[in-house]
Amino acid sequence: MIKVKKLSLLGMCCLLCLVGCKHQTDQQDSKEEYPLMKLKAEDRTLSVKYSAVIEGKQDVEIRPQVSGTITKVLVEEGAHVRKGQVLFVIDQIPYIAAVKQAEASVATAEANEAIAAQNLEGKRILYQDKVISDFELRTSENNYKSSLAVLEQARAELVNAQNNLSYTEVKSPVDGYAGMTSYRIGALVSSSQTDPLIRVSDNSEMYVYFSMTEKQVLSLTAQYGSLDKALASFPEVSLELNDGTVYEQEGKVDVISGIIDKTTGTASLRAVFDNPDRRLLSGGSANVLVPYDRPHCLVIPQGGTYEIQNRIYAYKVVDGKAVSTQIKVFEINDGTEYIVEDGLQEGDVIVSEGAGFLKNGTELVVPSELMTVANDSVEDSL
Repeated sequence: MIKVKKLSLLGMCCLLCLVGCKHQTDQQDSKEEYPLMKLKAEDRTLSVKYSAVIEGKQDVEIRPQVSGTITKVLVEEGAHVRKGQVLFVIDQIPYIAAVKQAEASVATAEANEAIAAQNLEGKRILYQDKVISDFELRTSENNYKSSLAVLEQARAELVNAQNNLSYTEVKSPVDGYAGMTSYRIGALVSSSQTDPLIRVSDNSEMYVYFSMTEKQVLSLTAQYGSLDKALASFPEVSLELNDGTVYEQEGKVDVISGIIDKTTGTASLRAVFDNPDRRLLSGGSANVLVPYDRPHCLVIPQGGTYEIQNRIYAYKVVDGKAVSTQIKVFEINDGTEYIVEDGLQEGDVIVSEGAGFLKNGTELVVPSELMTVANDSVEDSL
């Protein structure tokens, strides 16, 4: 009988142990497992990304200045051209004739001017001898002035005709590379046409245009004291190309517009990049990467946050539970991280991924090495 009681007592103890273990296991199984991270301050060099467009240092649209048919095409598309190089020739025959006609008009006007000068000289002698009246002398002087005016007009027309003849040779105004053209021999062109004959781009240096918000420009002004000082202190910037690669040359911001666009609320900036290998193409798009040094900052992954009505929240681990905490961040614009400016502190443990799927108060599986930190956070919050 005593043995039976002992066995029963032993069985009850085992049963209680099994129930306790099962309860503990059930509690463990009810906890959610999410990646956690302990926040630690660090020095970071960050980059903020701005959409940009690329243009050649000089991107010139070349149009005809006179009308006529193209008789020669002397440029190869995509070829390097020199300043002053002839690209097209427009029919010169009518313009050569106009120059000859103008030269003849000048010769006639010069002869008439010489005759008028001789007449005036003779009239002055006769007037001194009191042979003619004052009226006749003044009439001769006016005739001479009129002949001078006709001569000047003829000379001006000659210059205009010579200029028009020179315009029949369409030349490149800059060194650069020729674009594409649809104009061929026999095509009729005029000085009033809107389409250029061809474009020539000086791609030795490229201008990259991007914009900053008014708030960002005001922040720069407050930080450095003025736009001029901000421009002088602006760090070198990088260029992320459309294929995702970063251009090997760094650029320098040389212009910050002092005017805010009323439509977009932004100010334009320009960065200059060397382009020795012609890798950058005029008209292309890219992203300008502006570096920022942020010492002793807290950086968290964006996957560890969620947003409600433009407010950003993270889950801080407090006593083994996820506690929703509103934070203020500086967005790095790389799509992966935030810099926390308020709401969290060094040493806090947070959920680093999947915050959008969590609920406030969810029990979490906390590794032992982070358990002390999480409990300390409770005491700090109390």
